[in-house]
Amino acid sequence: MKRAVLTASLALAGLLAACGDKPADEVAATSTPTCPAMPKADYVWIPGATFAMGADAHLPEEGPEKQVKVAGFWMATHEVTNGEFAAFVKATGYKTLAERDPPPLPGAPPEMLVPGGAVFTAPTDGNPNWWRWVVGAEWRHPAGPDTAIDGRDREPVVQIAYDDALAYARWAGKALPSEEQWELAAATGGADRNVPIVDGKPQANYYQGVFPVRDMGTDGFTSRAPVACFAADKHGVHDLIGNVWEWTTGAIDDESNVIKGGSFLCAANYCARYRPAARQFQERSLGTDHIGFRLIDTTRPAPAG
Repeated sequence: MKRAVLTASLALAGLLAACGDKPADEVAATSTPTCPAMPKADYVWIPGATFAMGADAHLPEEGPEKQVKVAGFWMATHEVTNGEFAAFVKATGYKTLAERDPPPLPGAPPEMLVPGGAVFTAPTDGNPNWWRWVVGAEWRHPAGPDTAIDGRDREPVVQIAYDDALAYARWAGKALPSEEQWELAAATGGADRNVPIVDGKPQANYYQGVFPVRDMGTDGFTSRAPVACFAADKHGVHDLIGNVWEWTTGAIDDESNVIKGGSFLCAANYCARYRPAARQFQERSLGTDHIGFRLIDTTRPAPAG
């Protein structure tokens, strides 16, 4: 989503009737699961392989399928959390792009000329748009000043622009995954285009219901879930599919990079990009409340054998 697209969307009428007006952060799931303990391993080894990138492509930008060779690498078992990002900010004093004055955009409404971010809000009769620029939205206040991350240290950090993710990675001595690395991990880890259902519960955090009217929360969440709350894949990696989109280093042009994995806002009737081959393009300077990131470790040696 580009800033210009967001500007235009603020003037468009929604296509679906609304049933609520609370930001996703403020809508409680009917039965929130108790998450298991955090994984013991911080990184796991993803064996290198030659694989079919773009397999099971549903949209033009996902294909054509091609054979890609990727060397093995270490991938974080979970997305970077609020608590981890807070430690980075405390140590460095870093200010995210959402906390700085945005670049000028011709035709933008006045509120988009001050710090803030894009926030999903269920449409209403009075405002049919589901993406809105919210002044004061940033990583500590993902949906605006009236929301906070207190008690949510384990949730994935959001309202993170690409440069913010890069800054954290460099501070941590790590890197962001390439699109090829990310897709290899998802494809060989057992991610499936049909999210598995176990005991009546989806095994990933995505949108159950008719988007954007109402998320039924069948998976236990109607917003971001704590990281590693859902079972790990075959590699031991959590939440590659669903929860929040994740930045990759795959550049599309001078403004946008590829994000992968889908988010809690991906529904069967809209987006449905909780698949390894699915990809979306995101303006590098724009933060939202459904995009985060995870790291890879390029310095750790490959496991013996």
